[in-house]
Amino acid sequence: MSKLDTTGIITDLNIDFNSSKPKITLLLDTKNKEVVEELKNDGKLNIELKKYSKKRSLDCNAYMWVLIQEIAEKLSTQDISITKEEIYRDAIKTVGAYTIVPIKTEAVDEWIRIWQSNGIGWVCDTQPSKLEGFTNVMCYHGSSVYTQVEMNRLVNVIIENCRNLGIETKSKQEIESLLKEWDKKCQ
Repeated sequence: MSKLDTTGIITDLNIDFNSSKPKITLLLDTKNKEVVEELKNDGKLNIELKKYSKKRSLDCNAYMWVLIQEIAEKLSTQDISITKEEIYRDAIKTVGAYTIVPIKTEAVDEWIRIWQSNGIGWVCDTQPSKLEGFTNVMCYHGSSVYTQVEMNRLVNVIIENCRNLGIETKSKQEIESLLKEWDKKCQ
């Protein structure tokens, strides 16, 4: 079964005269003509079109976790007991990529348990709701689904924390270079 996962743009949009359905022309960012031809000949396709967003770089993610470990170690020398996971979660909240969901108050604990099962950075805070019998749950998204902009903010939050603690980080030029490499990998 042929499959093509790529990016591209819509170059033309028309309405089919017979069916009155939209008819689009795509310019794909691939030169794999064989797969495109196979897909064309296979008949009906499953199609998903969504707005493009650059994905984060695992190199930036790895560097972020090195810095988080250094923050945890530095704080432990100051008799402050905090895990690297707690540092990460605090940074996630600082970035502020979240969704507010009103949940029936009696279901809040279960909602939070399910949400947080997505990963370390998937955290929740609660606040009162104007809806009677409901609680607003602020559901923070983990960095695994961050856009490039959100991941950039997260790395910068961690770097700022390091600098405030006197922890050496890469130079500004090295960080800019890392982010440029990140941009290249995301394109």
